Amino acid sequence: MITVTRLNGTKVTINALLIEVIEESADTVITLTTGKKLVVKEKTAELKQLNSQFLQSIGLVAAAQIHEQTEGP
Repeated sequence: MITVTRLNGTKVTINALLIEVIEESADTVITLTTGKKLVVKEKTAELKQLNSQFLQSIGLVAAAQIHEQTEGP
């Protein structure tokens, strides 16, 4: 789960595994796999970092690296 800030300043925690698309123009829009859209203050780079930290915290990054090492090219 990651916590983001809506444009009105309220914090909301979302399941990072449900993020499908992050679009950045004037505002940053997160589209979830459920179809729900959230407009947030954070920029794409920050969201990518938060998502990466979350994935590491639940062991998905390590699992992917182990899988790559055992599968080979």
